[in-house]
Amino acid sequence: MTEDSAAARLLQYVERAERLMEERKGINDDLRDVFAEAKAVGFDVPTMKWAIKERATDRQKREEQNAIRETYAIQLDLI
Repeated sequence: MTEDSAAARLLQYVERAERLMEERKGINDDLRDVFAEAKAVGFDVPTMKWAIKERATDRQKREEQNAIRETYAIQLDLI
């Protein structure tokens, strides 16, 4: 690869990354709006974020994690 072609390829990667970062910023702005709307009507945003994370986790893995959390909570006198 020549220096010119390497520089051109690098520029393509940088520009592509910049476009993706701009798209991500737009998505993050949209998410912030959704959570603000939910909060405005009385929903608890941290709990919503927890629920979203839980829904994305495989059921079996989620059950294992919850069992471990319960064990820890008992050991730490949290429940």
